[in-house]
Amino acid sequence: TLAVMLEMQDPKTGVKSQPQKLVITTIPHAITGEDVVTWLANRYTIEAEEAWALGTMLVAFGYIYPLQDHKRLVIKPDTALYRFQTPYFWPAQQWPVEDTDYAIYLAKRNIRKKGVLEMHEQEQYNGLHKWMNHKWDFIVMQAKEQYRAGKERKKPDRAVFDCQERAYWVVHRPPPGTVSAMDYGLERMVDPNAEEVTGQSCVCVIILSNMVVVVCVCVFSLFSSLVKYSVTCNKHDPFLAPCLPSNPWVTDDVTYWLLNMANVDVPTKMRVERWTFSFGELLSDPRGRDDFRLFLKKEFSGENLAFWEACEDLKWGTAATMNEKAQQVYKTFLARGAPRWINIDGKTMEVTVKGLKHPHRYVLDAAQTHIFMLMKKDSYGRYLKSPVFKDTQKRAIGPDQHRFRKRRPSISPIIVRQQEKEERARMATSGPVDITQVMSKLSNKGKEVPPPKK
Repeated sequence: TLAVMLEMQDPKTGVKSQPQKLVITTIPHAITGEDVVTWLANRYTIEAEEAWALGTMLVAFGYIYPLQDHKRLVIKPDTALYRFQTPYFWPAQQWPVEDTDYAIYLAKRNIRKKGVLEMHEQEQYNGLHKWMNHKWDFIVMQAKEQYRAGKERKKPDRAVFDCQERAYWVVHRPPPGTVSAMDYGLERMVDPNAEEVTGQSCVCVIILSNMVVVVCVCVFSLFSSLVKYSVTCNKHDPFLAPCLPSNPWVTDDVTYWLLNMANVDVPTKMRVERWTFSFGELLSDPRGRDDFRLFLKKEFSGENLAFWEACEDLKWGTAATMNEKAQQVYKTFLARGAPRWINIDGKTMEVTVKGLKHPHRYVLDAAQTHIFMLMKKDSYGRYLKSPVFKDTQKRAIGPDQHRFRKRRPSISPIIVRQQEKEERARMATSGPVDITQVMSKLSNKGKEVPPPKK
């Protein structure tokens, strides 16, 4: 294949190429499908149909890509425009097709199309966003940099590169209903180069195929999330890692409970490390909330955490104080001119104020969720980089494991009972006791007169 491609691109004996106008952009070194089929037929002395089949294979494997109809990887024996794929994207290079690269391509395409992607591309984009949420900021940053670098190119070069990249991903990440030429198998349900067939059977096959893909993706995503969670939290699981300095239920030493009290001054390193797992972990720890409250106070946004805590108090408080607490939350955080007014959108504010006319436990859920997401996306990331968290992390203690002396094992009650039985048996076999002799000895001892004093 490589020899054929090099020979086809020879300036003298290869396929004739020339600049062609595509809409309003002039594409350099473009070739027509008719010229490709003619060249293959003349070079290998074969029929036109065989030349068309060979050209279609070159397109399906990504050595030649169409400039107009990207979805149909076939060679058309007419004036349809094609170009030779750059050697960097040739399948012979055997580059691993990474999901990260595909996510960057979709993010860049999403920026270019201003959020309007094709249906299958949008599904892939959403799936990769959930799967790679931990490094999505890096992916978006790379996409923006590539998009910015692409805008600096000349318009023809930019159009050519976009077509090259899109053709590469059409081959390696084909739309639903087609099979990539990179996939090998004995049987294929769908021919990627066949004419589109409409009918109930075809629709059923496509629906079932999509359902299988969705189930596989969901199971794989669930398994990956489980593995990620296990790797992250294995040191904090008491079934997998020992308690430091010791397990108070086993050793009767309560140091572990004292070090992990709710409002301890200096937390442990393991406790501080849990705050970095998620924003929910930070808020669930009273000591972590105190640390986060100190950070928000320095940024003059402490009302957000105070409102979240007030909502929790209303949600889990007694029913008798519900109306009073709801009115207090409204006056403190939501009313006009409130001393600790919070910034939420108008629709959420309208729903919340309307619900406070007949308050219940969950009347503030919409506003609480809005503030929670605001703190999670904005304040939480800056808190982990702030001097407040770094100082707490630096002062955190790491207790060493207690080394207790080995205790002397006590005698088993079974052994004690067996020893008592043996003693009784020995006393029983030692012979009868003469009671008269024992009594006479006792009486003689009582009649003994002490010696006179000198």
